[in-house]
Amino acid sequence: MKKKYYDTAEEQERVVLVGIITPGETEEQTKEYLEELEFLVMTAGGRTERVFTQRLQKPDRATFVQSGKLEEIRDYVKSEEIDIVVFDDELSPSQLRNIENELQVKILDRSNLILDIFAKRAQTAQAKTQVELAQLQYLLPRLTRLWTHLERQKGGIGMRGPGESQIETDRRLILNKISLLKEKLRHIDRQNETQRKNRHQLVRVALVGYTNVGKSTIMNMISKSEVFAENKLFATLDTTVRKVVVENLPFLLSDTVGFIRKLPHHLVECFKSTLDEVREADILIHVVDISHPNFEDQINTVNETLKDLGAIDKPMITVFNKIDAYKPVPYHEDDEVKPLTLEDFEQSWMGRHNSPAIFISALKKENVDNFRKLLYDKVIAIHTERYPYDQLLY
Repeated sequence: MKKKYYDTAEEQERVVLVGIITPGETEEQTKEYLEELEFLVMTAGGRTERVFTQRLQKPDRATFVQSGKLEEIRDYVKSEEIDIVVFDDELSPSQLRNIENELQVKILDRSNLILDIFAKRAQTAQAKTQVELAQLQYLLPRLTRLWTHLERQKGGIGMRGPGESQIETDRRLILNKISLLKEKLRHIDRQNETQRKNRHQLVRVALVGYTNVGKSTIMNMISKSEVFAENKLFATLDTTVRKVVVENLPFLLSDTVGFIRKLPHHLVECFKSTLDEVREADILIHVVDISHPNFEDQINTVNETLKDLGAIDKPMITVFNKIDAYKPVPYHEDDEVKPLTLEDFEQSWMGRHNSPAIFISALKKENVDNFRKLLYDKVIAIHTERYPYDQLLY
């Protein structure tokens, strides 16, 4: 059903990105958002050729950008033989239809692109079911654009009816499929709930954070296991749970799907069962990529998502990862910038306002022992409170 992107460099689809700058955003913010969109395109297997932006109060109801900008995009797409145009917001069915009619190439919005990446990354039956459900829920209101070829057959007696009936047939088939997938997910959720009950006696720790901040690398480092990790968005879709022992103290550590700005609501709803590990965890480890220029926005995105999941008030350790890649910003262009020491990080506002916080490099194994010690102290405090007669063992 879903066309796969090409993976080889020779066959990469050529992509143009389109975004708008609203009054509440600066050009720098828009640039950062579109760089993230470009990273999504790269993760999907495409190559970004050019980025178009336009400053607007709000997206145009008919074509997202105004007609003049759309004509500019059309001319570039035609002259450069572009394969796909990707918009940095979710498009309505009418916007999608109007833009396709004007540009005559494949159009994707941010939601569709993320769904495509999830479809490519899904490995387990649960993840595949969740992604398929989200795709069908995204497709359902956009069914009519799939039947626009019938509009060309104007004047033919009886031609309009079959088109409408076919759309209704497709809608009914999709609704039936959605119902079956939801029932399948409920069955998987019951199985997972049984597994979680069997693990309930151990303290549970969950890694959370923006996508591509190094959660899987930290998981591998702490649990000494081989969880898939790479420098692409959404490398991890399925929640991985490992039993970890630190100083003879066993606990469960789970790695979850990364959060992202403007995550499609269909996907959030479908993956809520996967994020049960977050809701039921005793301790959250919020991993932050401190080398990212907009890590503060990423922290806010994660906190908003945790709030939606009802998990924002859980005990949390903030782990600022990738200190080896952090580049301080000088006050003046001519100022000489020296790398920050571990003490500099700890005395910064990041360390003071995110207590408890720890600064590490999971890749270079910097300050890892202190991180283990902090994690051990948090876990044993909960374990001792829960099982007071076991405390003599540790």
